[in-house]
Amino acid sequence: MTSASATALARTGLAGHPSDGYGGATLSVTLRNFAAEVQAAPAPSLDIAPSGDGQWPEGGQPLIAAAVARFERHCALASVPFDGRVRIRYRSTIPREVGLGGSSAIVIATLRALAGVGGITIEREQLPALALAVETEELGIAAGLQDRVAQTYGGLTFMDFEHGSYEPLPPSLLPPLYVAWLPAAGAASGSAHAAVRARHERGEREVIGAMGTLARLAHEARSALLAGDHDAFAQAIDAGHDVRASIFELDPRHTRLVERARSLGLCATYTGSGGAITGIVSDDEALIALARSLAPDGAHVAAALVGAP
Repeated sequence: MTSASATALARTGLAGHPSDGYGGATLSVTLRNFAAEVQAAPAPSLDIAPSGDGQWPEGGQPLIAAAVARFERHCALASVPFDGRVRIRYRSTIPREVGLGGSSAIVIATLRALAGVGGITIEREQLPALALAVETEELGIAAGLQDRVAQTYGGLTFMDFEHGSYEPLPPSLLPPLYVAWLPAAGAASGSAHAAVRARHERGEREVIGAMGTLARLAHEARSALLAGDHDAFAQAIDAGHDVRASIFELDPRHTRLVERARSLGLCATYTGSGGAITGIVSDDEALIALARSLAPDGAHVAAALVGAP
């Protein structure tokens, strides 16, 4: 075995989320603004610690330990020797618990680094499900495939979970995007998702219908981008948030971000479970105006740097 390092980028949902956990469809893109970085090397025993400054000084450790355990079982099933004795150092600049895929990025980066240490290949088609199992099965966190697929593929990805197909799209189809986040208002996504999932399992029509609508909006957003219709794309972005608001109990601090962006004529939706928003920004002046509007709440605003690792 040898040492290895790996990276996974933040991601923002654009349309369709969170229907990924319900056989729906989503459109997401990874952002070079933030990343999780993991270094792994053989060691006498499992040794996990943060490296330098970052957004996840201690919170990454349970995720990484669960990823190591899952990877060890994955290797056993494939008859590949791996005993889980590794030294792992990690760092993430992804704002924590604001819906930018921070936890899944740490898991994806860890699995990639472990594969490098073990000298094995995890196929692109396998990695999202393996990463999802780390959180849902090892840690009991309610989650869907969207983040893991987006971060595995990188760039702009359309995901049809009804048919199990993932379509990479040229990021150049996107208009300029912004991302705004509220560091002081982060919250774990699992509880919000768990409540909605329980309602869905009870067969509540409102939730079932909302998930169908969200999936349709993802298809519409994809079609709009392919047609170069940025107005229709903006409408799909806005509608996705409004559908979410009809079934989720949203944090007023998060909804205020959306309201203020829309008051400036910008479309806006949650990037994930809440705490960060995204939308189209026409120019630098609009971006500056948004930053000024959100500054009293302590929000950060940046141009979204779309790309892959």
